[in-house]
Amino acid sequence: MTSSSESGDRLVHDDMPPALSSMWRALKRGYEAEPLLLVVAFALSLLAALPDALLALWLKLLADGLLAGEGGLVVAASVGLGVSAAATWFLRVVSDRTQRRFRDRVTIALESHVARLQASVATIEHHERPEYLDRLAVLRDQVFVLDHMYMSLFTTCGWILRLGVTVSLLVWIHWGLLLLLVFALPTVLTSSWRPGVERVAEEKGASADRLARHLFLTATTAPPGKEVRVTGVGRRLVDQRRAAWDRWYGPVSLARWGSAWWHSLAWAVFGGAYVGSIVFVSAGLGAGPGNVLLVLAAGARLSAYLGATVGEIGFLRGIWLDGSRRMAWLEDYADSLDESADLPVPDELKDGIRLEGVSFAYPGTDREVLQDVDLHLPAGSVVAIVGENGAGKTTLVKLLCKLYPPTRGRVLVDGVELARMPAEEWRGRLAGAFQDFFRFEFQARRTVGVGDVVRLDDGPAVETAVGRAGAEDVIEHLTRGLETQLGPSWPEGVEVSFGQWQKLALARGFMRDHPLLLVLDEPTAALDAETEHALFERYAAATRGDAKAGFDGSPDGRITVLVSHRFSTVRMADRIVVLDGARVAEVGTHDELMARGGQYAELYDIQATAYR
Repeated sequence: MTSSSESGDRLVHDDMPPALSSMWRALKRGYEAEPLLLVVAFALSLLAALPDALLALWLKLLADGLLAGEGGLVVAASVGLGVSAAATWFLRVVSDRTQRRFRDRVTIALESHVARLQASVATIEHHERPEYLDRLAVLRDQVFVLDHMYMSLFTTCGWILRLGVTVSLLVWIHWGLLLLLVFALPTVLTSSWRPGVERVAEEKGASADRLARHLFLTATTAPPGKEVRVTGVGRRLVDQRRAAWDRWYGPVSLARWGSAWWHSLAWAVFGGAYVGSIVFVSAGLGAGPGNVLLVLAAGARLSAYLGATVGEIGFLRGIWLDGSRRMAWLEDYADSLDESADLPVPDELKDGIRLEGVSFAYPGTDREVLQDVDLHLPAGSVVAIVGENGAGKTTLVKLLCKLYPPTRGRVLVDGVELARMPAEEWRGRLAGAFQDFFRFEFQARRTVGVGDVVRLDDGPAVETAVGRAGAEDVIEHLTRGLETQLGPSWPEGVEVSFGQWQKLALARGFMRDHPLLLVLDEPTAALDAETEHALFERYAAATRGDAKAGFDGSPDGRITVLVSHRFSTVRMADRIVVLDGARVAEVGTHDELMARGGQYAELYDIQATAYR
């Protein structure tokens, strides 16, 4: 069985969802977060638009009353002007305060939603595909302004209402004034088209922009500081950062200037039509001073309202629609990857894990880093994976952890496809540590405890995990033991060495008592060979059910997978898998492989000679 359908799904994931449906989904997200505030803020935005839009009418009535000597009309118009001015100010203040409160609340909801989405994606493909990284980089920048999209929508509706009232007043004078809207269409079109053009240019250059930021951080932050100074590469980093920024900004600037030229031309067309409408009403129709004053006031406001409306539409097009589309894409992407997972993870392993015809190529490349791998990892066994750099060892571990689906073939857990098991549930039965571990700068207790979130604050469990990793010496050297804040950039935080971080990462990997799969992907590279050997002996004993090893016994058929370059360590494994050129070259015990005299024996002899 192949997973060609998964390859087809990847093509679908490249497509961005439609703008309008994405906008609607974003609106629903805001309504779910703050339903009452959203409705009140929207209503106030519309209500605040009316007094301002009616000012042209009050001016016409005031002029007509003065010219006709109608005192009642003058008083009514004056009161209308006063009420409109006061109401405009009052409603604007109330609306701004309400919108600010809504924005503050919905900001947290949106940021949490995007963070939760990225963390819940079943695979790590979106962290390694350049086109996805670019898309996510733009979304991360926009998530902090996505709260403005609701305000922008409310404001746009308010401007449209003002525009509708103003057009109605103009049509009251003469229907021909509707042509002003026709001449305003180019401004609407350029305003909605312009941000999209600029956004395309920005996204095309997103890789260069990310490189510029990376080089800036490399040149200015502490972790690379020593090497930057010793190597003297600082000036080169600055020059490369400027070159990368220029590669991003050049096309963006060109797109901005081109769109600005067309936008200016559209406004020139509308300006000419506005002047013509005034001439038409005053000279062509011979209208009275009140009507001419209404056209002057309404026409001037029409241009302002159009400018504000198309400006907001442009903001929506450039920030909201694009941002909401990326958020909708991330939602769809997260949902789609695990949608076929409908079978439970077993409580224990009886047969083990089998790989049948498994091949894998990283997204965006055609080179297979694993080819036609057939492999059995028996339940209750210790399996070591060895091979030269680039042989596919870490990739195989990623597939076992369901961080990627195979390009072809399938992975079976006790005869059931791993693809049919929910990723979150499967990973809840995994444990282990990796060479490229992350440094969680929390209190030491929590740095270890996050290895099993449900027992994050379980002191005895954390202490047990520290013992399993042989990290007691690290905790003893910390000023406050497990309560010590790690990381010198935090108040009362302390720096620890790379080897100490690695032991804490090991302890984090051993928080779970009964994992079905324990993965150790070169997690002790910074430790000496003797310490690594002693640790791995304990892991192997635990897998085989020896409770004296510092773990609970293993009646659940736990499989331990070791990846190490040290053959003195892997020789203890029940089964050694030798990878070469993306394929399985040999499988057997240490004695069997040495007797065979193949690649494993050759590599072992080379390393043993080096130690001697």
